[in-house]
Amino acid sequence: MLESRYKNYLLTVLLVIFASNYLDRLTLGLLLEDIRAELALTDTQLGFLTGLAFAMFHAVLGVPIARWADRGNRVTIISVTAMLWGGAMALCGVAANFTQLLLTRVCVAVGEAGCQPPALSLISDTFSRAERPRAIARYMLGLPIALIVGNLAAGWLNELFGWRTTFMIVGIPGFALGILAAVTLKEPRLERGTVQPHEPLPDAQPSAREVAATLWRNDTFRHLLFAFCIQYLFVSGMVQWQAAFFMRSHGMSSGEIGTWLALAYGGVGFLGTYVGGELATRYAAHDERLQLLGTSIAFALLAVLKVGVYVLSDMYWALGALAATSFMAGLSNGPMYSVTQTLVPPHMRAVAIALILLIANLIGAGFGPLIVGVVSDLLRPWVGEESLRYSLLLCCPGYGWAAWHLWKASGSVQRDLPSAAVEPAAGIRIPREPQSELEVGRLHKAT
Repeated sequence: MLESRYKNYLLTVLLVIFASNYLDRLTLGLLLEDIRAELALTDTQLGFLTGLAFAMFHAVLGVPIARWADRGNRVTIISVTAMLWGGAMALCGVAANFTQLLLTRVCVAVGEAGCQPPALSLISDTFSRAERPRAIARYMLGLPIALIVGNLAAGWLNELFGWRTTFMIVGIPGFALGILAAVTLKEPRLERGTVQPHEPLPDAQPSAREVAATLWRNDTFRHLLFAFCIQYLFVSGMVQWQAAFFMRSHGMSSGEIGTWLALAYGGVGFLGTYVGGELATRYAAHDERLQLLGTSIAFALLAVLKVGVYVLSDMYWALGALAATSFMAGLSNGPMYSVTQTLVPPHMRAVAIALILLIANLIGAGFGPLIVGVVSDLLRPWVGEESLRYSLLLCCPGYGWAAWHLWKASGSVQRDLPSAAVEPAAGIRIPREPQSELEVGRLHKAT
């Protein structure tokens, strides 16, 4: 009972930290129009600020931090980096020009690089393979929660106090959450009698190059990597510019669009993420093929639904289409991340996620917002203020491309699963390797 309570507590704390992590990127998207007006920036500069400048440092530093997480204290990493990005985000509010804002965004990126890889590794080592889709889906609820809180808070805080004060207020939670994690969470590797025979020694840890070579030989992981990169490319471009699109094309204020995005993105996205994790755990707990097949169908539908957001002239129909896409996108969160963790052994899990985020962030989050901004500027002489609408519309078919890679991954995943992860058929009991660090600890104490 105590173990179950702690597992739920761990998941809750990590979820809230992840929500705070994503809140920064969301807040910046809502403040772009006011920042552009006050600092006299172009769409291309804003695209660089929200995309490549952030992604380069976030992605590149994620790999060494993840290597540290695969051999060290993940709780310490999460707590220290949470406090770092909170402070850097508050400093964004005092930037006087593009260069200063760019430097503070780089500091935020450094801090945020220490969130997902250690957290997903910690969750995967705490929950078994059968529990993992639900656990990771619930962790990923931090994203829609950030969308709800962030859109409501940032939108109205901006209207009431301005973008500078908004940055300072939104940056405060990082400090408190970092302290909470350091004081109340436990690193399983430091528990007496856990993982000693099964965890690699520091000098035996594979290099990042060896991990990358091992993962690249795995067909399923390779298709998942492509799917993540494509998803990040188009999603990052759309999300960062979504608020600006509704302000320009539908005449909405930041507070108004913040409220609607909280409902469409956050509320419906929360439901989709929760449902996706429950469906995967209840009906495909040991069937990663079915998990990926369902995710590919959801992405194919996204390619169609997303078009409606930008072609519908009625604001409410467009917001309804956005809500539908948020639900479909949410269905994929738990299964996609869960499969990536099941495909690799425990001592490679943080680096595996970091490598995905490295490439996906550099290609996707780095160039997505920038490409949308550049295309918008190029189209402006012909379509005026509607240039952003058409730039975003061009991104919609990308979901179909990602769906194809997920479908290919579903065809190879059973072959590529490591032998230790394959469960025996019902009624047959055969020895197997422990699938979480908590299991290892129980086995060690029993012997």
